[in-house]
Amino acid sequence: MTTLNAIRSAGILLHPTSLPGPYGIGDLGGSAYRWVDRLAQAKQTWWQMLPLNPTGLGDSPYSSFSAFAGNPLLVSPDPSVAIGFIGLLNVLSIPLCYRLVQRSFGRRAALLASLLYASGFWAAFVGRNAFDVASWQQWPEGLLHRRREALDTARRELADAVAQHQFRQFLFFRQWRALKGYAHERGVRLIGDIPIFVAADSADVWGNPPLFLLDDQLQPKTVSGVPPDYFAKTGQLWGNPHYDWDALKKTDYAWWLARVRATLAQVDLIRIDHFIGFDRAWHVRHGSETAEHGEFVAGPGADFFASVRRQLGGLPFIAEDLGLVTPEVERLRDDFEMPGMLILQFAFGGATENRFLPHNYVHNAVVYTGTHDNDTTRGWFKSINDNERAHLCRYTGRDGGDVAWDLIRLAWASVANYAVAPLQDVLDLGPEARMNLPGQAGGNWGWRFRWDQLTDEVVGQLREVTVLFGRDAPRFDPSPAPSPNILRTCSFH
Repeated sequence: MTTLNAIRSAGILLHPTSLPGPYGIGDLGGSAYRWVDRLAQAKQTWWQMLPLNPTGLGDSPYSSFSAFAGNPLLVSPDPSVAIGFIGLLNVLSIPLCYRLVQRSFGRRAALLASLLYASGFWAAFVGRNAFDVASWQQWPEGLLHRRREALDTARRELADAVAQHQFRQFLFFRQWRALKGYAHERGVRLIGDIPIFVAADSADVWGNPPLFLLDDQLQPKTVSGVPPDYFAKTGQLWGNPHYDWDALKKTDYAWWLARVRATLAQVDLIRIDHFIGFDRAWHVRHGSETAEHGEFVAGPGADFFASVRRQLGGLPFIAEDLGLVTPEVERLRDDFEMPGMLILQFAFGGATENRFLPHNYVHNAVVYTGTHDNDTTRGWFKSINDNERAHLCRYTGRDGGDVAWDLIRLAWASVANYAVAPLQDVLDLGPEARMNLPGQAGGNWGWRFRWDQLTDEVVGQLREVTVLFGRDAPRFDPSPAPSPNILRTCSFH
């Protein structure tokens, strides 16, 4: 297990869906390997990405039908051609990879026989479309409450659909393990992401109702969000059910430990989204239209992290400690020596806070120019007022004409041990390249870069600033790639 240490290092934030390629969104094929090569050429230690689970509402990677499954839309047809799963004519005639997987399934039934084992509730859950309802809360009562007879019937009737989804998962994890091994060989480590909450309409809630605050009809009693802040005047209403932390504690947080272990099989380090929620979380009455009215309820706090550390032997976490950070949140982060996040944009404009100014930094932190929730730095600079722009120019001693790289240099030069920038800032792109606008239901997550943007000059510039500020960390010893094992690769929860 990789843990963060005191080595100064740097990395780039890019979700795999943003990779170039011919199949609608980025995937785990040739572009992903080429991207790793570019990171290595630029002497980057980290590739950071968003959650890799199947996307749900609004195509958001933070709203998934399963906290354990991989996103089958990331499966690349290209490696599948090499191993004989898909014929070349399929690649040429059907440009969407999930349709390729569906067509290839019927031709490889014998190969997939070993996948048809007791795969748990996730595989059964993916037969949801057979009931033609919006969510599992509207399923027939027997399935809703997971009664044995109803589950046995569903397994028989949906066996083919379940097996197809198992195959998709097999392809995803097989391809991901190969890509992870390739990155390790080139000294690149992966930073993943765990959203603290799971979607109400997920296999996780359906399969584990005692672990969530639900009523007798399995509807959430309260839902998640944050009160009004810089991003949204009426708060952000996320709608996730809250955990029953007392019930989880009785199991020594077994479900959470399984989730962390599953994520660590894919990445080396984990950013925990909404870390504040482990200290206290905003509870809003189910059915509310905004997050304006709610209350903070205590989370599991130190007990949770002590349990995880004891069972894992360490805490491979980055704490996303943005928002209403209290002394209790800071103490929770620092007592367990987890690096927090520092956002340079927040030092100079918009949600301005002094803790984000570089002269206030501590070593054990990850500094970002911006995140997936921020505008690109160029777009942000245009949106702030004249006084804020003037403050940034005085601080950097620059005129703002190359503001994205001004912030990259600030981040890389800072005392924070870890510096990360979204690729959009490295490429100096405007607001058209923004990944997500919090509070906006649609139109997010679709940005992709082009190879002609990531030129040798840009890679050289990134390498130069990385070496200049001592962030060209020694290459990690590559971990041996585990041998392919269908059952291990496709373990479902």
